[in-house]
Amino acid sequence: MTGYDACFLDRDDRLRVPLPVPADGGPDPAELRRLDHPHFSVLLHSGRRLAVATACMIDGARLQPLARSGSWRLDPQAPPAEQADNDLYHHNVLDRGHLVRRLDPMWGTEEEARDAGEATFVYTNAAPQVDEFNQSKSLWNGLEDHVLAFADAHDHRVVVLTGCVFADADPVYRGVPLPRRFWKAAAWVTEVDGERVLRSAGFLLDQSPLLTDAELSTATGRALAVGNVPPLGPYRTFQVPVADLADLTGLDLGPLVGADVVPTERRALEPLAAAGPPSAGWTELSEPAAITLGPR
Repeated sequence: MTGYDACFLDRDDRLRVPLPVPADGGPDPAELRRLDHPHFSVLLHSGRRLAVATACMIDGARLQPLARSGSWRLDPQAPPAEQADNDLYHHNVLDRGHLVRRLDPMWGTEEEARDAGEATFVYTNAAPQVDEFNQSKSLWNGLEDHVLAFADAHDHRVVVLTGCVFADADPVYRGVPLPRRFWKAAAWVTEVDGERVLRSAGFLLDQSPLLTDAELSTATGRALAVGNVPPLGPYRTFQVPVADLADLTGLDLGPLVGADVVPTERRALEPLAAAGPPSAGWTELSEPAAITLGPR
């Protein structure tokens, strides 16, 4: 299967999870390009040269944990000028962070799984993350595993949406504004009182430095003046209401907002900023046991 299927969890229209689309005031639809790959799709923002969203289908009953293969390359479906390629990551502390993890779309036959895993190594699926974070993000990258284990008693299928949170204040490095936040939403179908229902959970990774606005502005200016990566860190992971993810990204996340396992009363009441300190109602995660995946 090439590309994301909104009916992957269930053919029932009530349980469809569509690829996100821009909401009012969100990204310009003319700047978004859908790129389909085996078992996942990328929604590339051509102006930012990074993905505003990705959507991956995980079939836990048919996973193939094959050895790593493939190497980073330009996505043939998009013009090179619309992609942040190796020039962004060369000789600095930035890693190419997979938005769709290599293992997640690797299911089906061995050939299908290998093709899907290798397809994740396109620059349109990469996000600039400080190497220290990207190499030790067991909690962030383990969220899908935790959701999959939770859904294991049902039909072993999970949908994971991931992307960058773009902000006007993102510092420009080598011609690419570096996002300081990344978002993720997982969705699955479960049974409640004999009826199949959709459930979702939202997460946000924040690599904003813990500095005052003045300190951040000064440190960013000094770094960029000598060609260094602007300040990033300390890589905190939060469980957040899916509605907050929609507000931060300017994307319509469809039925995931109403299916959220986070109670609505935990939602932040103040306006959300696309950078800076966490919002009220966000839960900082330090271990998988802190993740809320149960019914509301």
